[in-house]
Amino acid sequence: MAEAADFQGTSASPARRWLRRAGALLTGAPLLAGLLQLPAAAPAQAASSDPVSVSLDSLSPSAPTDGDTLTVSGTVTNTGKQPVTHAHVGLRVGPSLTSRSAIDSVARNSDDVQSAAGTDAGDKYEEKFDRLAPGVAEHFSISVPVDKLDLGEDGVYELGVALSGQTPAQGWDQVLGIRRTFLPWQPSDAGTKTKTTFLWPLLSTVHMTAKTGAGDLQTPEFLDDELADELAPGGRLGQMVELGKDLDVTWVIDPDLLASVDAMAGGTYRIQGADGTSTPGSREHQAAAKQWLAALQKAVADKEVVALPFADPDLASLAHNGTSVTGSLSHLKDATDVAATTVKTVLHVTPTTDFAWPVNGAVDRSIMKVATSAGADRVIARSDSLQETAGLPYTPSAARPVGGGTTVVVADTRLSTAFQGDLTKAGSATLAVQRFLAQSLALNAQTDTQRSIVVAPQRLPTASQAQAMAAAAKALEGGTWSQAQDLTATSKDKPDPGATTRVPSASAYPSSLRRQELPRTAFEQIARTQDKLDNFQVILTDQSRVVTPFGRAIDREMSTSWRGHARAAESYRGGVEAWLDELADQVKLIDKSETKLSGRSATIPVTVQNNLVQPVGHLVLRLESTMPTRLEIGGKAYSEQRVEVSGGHSQSVKFTTSANANGRVTVIARLYTEDGRPYGQAVTFDVKVTEVTPTVMLVIGGGVLLLVLAGFRMYTQRKRAAARQPEDDGPGTAAGNPDEPGNPGAPGDRLPQESDSAPGAEDPEQPSDPAPDTAPESTDPSGTGERVDR
Repeated sequence: MAEAADFQGTSASPARRWLRRAGALLTGAPLLAGLLQLPAAAPAQAASSDPVSVSLDSLSPSAPTDGDTLTVSGTVTNTGKQPVTHAHVGLRVGPSLTSRSAIDSVARNSDDVQSAAGTDAGDKYEEKFDRLAPGVAEHFSISVPVDKLDLGEDGVYELGVALSGQTPAQGWDQVLGIRRTFLPWQPSDAGTKTKTTFLWPLLSTVHMTAKTGAGDLQTPEFLDDELADELAPGGRLGQMVELGKDLDVTWVIDPDLLASVDAMAGGTYRIQGADGTSTPGSREHQAAAKQWLAALQKAVADKEVVALPFADPDLASLAHNGTSVTGSLSHLKDATDVAATTVKTVLHVTPTTDFAWPVNGAVDRSIMKVATSAGADRVIARSDSLQETAGLPYTPSAARPVGGGTTVVVADTRLSTAFQGDLTKAGSATLAVQRFLAQSLALNAQTDTQRSIVVAPQRLPTASQAQAMAAAAKALEGGTWSQAQDLTATSKDKPDPGATTRVPSASAYPSSLRRQELPRTAFEQIARTQDKLDNFQVILTDQSRVVTPFGRAIDREMSTSWRGHARAAESYRGGVEAWLDELADQVKLIDKSETKLSGRSATIPVTVQNNLVQPVGHLVLRLESTMPTRLEIGGKAYSEQRVEVSGGHSQSVKFTTSANANGRVTVIARLYTEDGRPYGQAVTFDVKVTEVTPTVMLVIGGGVLLLVLAGFRMYTQRKRAAARQPEDDGPGTAAGNPDEPGNPGAPGDRLPQESDSAPGAEDPEQPSDPAPDTAPESTDPSGTGERVDR
């Protein structure tokens, strides 16, 4: 501040005064520049509105060579409010684009009339319109020999289709609308051709449920009838097969799609309704499924087929949210094991099953670990995930050994994402094809070293996207800079020593993809369903009827196709678990109400009901007394018996019981599997003991003892009386002849003897039987027809 004060207090020289004035002018320069730019902003903004829209609907051939005639057609539409006069559409050839990023820049500004438009091909190759009325579209078609375009060396050229004309506000000829695209120019075979692997994904969403209908015939049930629409000749999957059959591509197939179509084609199937009911599928759709399978079998007969794990499980979701849930990785192994069998059974070809394909080719270390855990030693990634860090001036080959015997096959991001977005309009599809070809040629021109490149498009291309993919692949096969190669061969090519092999960490995984993952709760529900299935299958005599459909349904619960459809995924998981619970509940115990028990011992029946169509076994029925001191089951606290029940039948199992005291005892009946795991719900009922056997026997025994004592007393009394009688007769009395009348020993005059029992007395040698148990048999008040048998 002192220096400033001193400077201001001194007289300034002319030079210093000039510097101060210049500094003041420079200080106000930004404001002045802003003011000067304001008038120029309005025309630029008006021009950017493009009063005429140009659509380039077709360009043929896509990659011309010497002697070809280039034909460009499309439409021009006056989108302004004023008519356009003296309109004419012509071709403009821009400079050669020397890099892949330059191609991206042109694509981003394909309709910018302010950018350089290139050299006009000449009035001879124009189409003229006297007047373009507002809102009216006019078709154009221009043909020009390639040698008239003055193309130079081999490479990618910017090609513009421009409409020029006049408006009432601007009465001079100017470009009012333009559409830029790319013209790959490689008239002769390139010295070194790029080996290109084009993946042709044949996948779909989840269609089949776990239900297989009732009865001996297992009728598959579908969530909806959308699969039939996809299989139709104009449908998405119909187009994929029809277009792919003539292409030199590697088919990447989800075995679940084949299993679903095969189930539809094999016979009767049903469609699930919103109200829980189902309706039969149509015969027309069944015929369409058969036709589609036949066409696919022919299409892949001599092509490489890569089979993904069954239902295309979401590897990233499993790696980030499922590995901490016990058993999750085993599902991936099962899905991989069944893949080869499914493809071979349906398509009659042996597929390759050691490739893993994470969604969008995004990988991190945890995804790599999960992908290889099921036996896949080759993982398909993408270059925007496994990014180059060495600053290579070219795109390296796809194969990258990352250690542990694992190879990452890196697909090129630009080529793989060229067919995304809405390609239903011909203009969009044409631009996508030309951009793809341009990037491919530019990649080939980067170096003289031959490389192997992979194109891995989106998993579920639409019909229009598939058409654009097929057009690009066909043009590439007919081009002069590329040659087709299978994915397996590409994965075995010599890797580029300068290419990165470092797999990124989990923190580098895109957040947009992470938000779409299956949550941990999904894997917990999957584990719970699997646990229920394990417990259910052990009692079945024909496990395949349940294990196969539910095992595949559990695989479908982990499908990548659930991304972006969280509610539908949750509903599907809930439906699978609910149906399994309903099936398992078909084998159960019949409820019992209070049972009355009398007598020393009795049997209690417990009924097991099997409403399945197949027999069940390997079950143990346990009956347990909660008060064994009062009521014993089989002489102890509980008793167990093995159970086998035929399909559609019930079986009554009887348990022997013994009562020790009066009162009510709660008894628990429950089924267990042979390994001791509870099965189904327990049945609890009360047993009321109305006659205590030991007390009754004590009373009866006491009564018998009294009778014996009374008889013994009478016997001794009679014996004494008989002994006293001779003394009363006096001495000298002879016995006499017993056969003579009047003799006391004669039968007709026989006196009572001590050995005769008194009238009504019982023989102590033959005690009377205890009083019979006249109590009626106790019945089950529940009305189930069960009885408690003594």
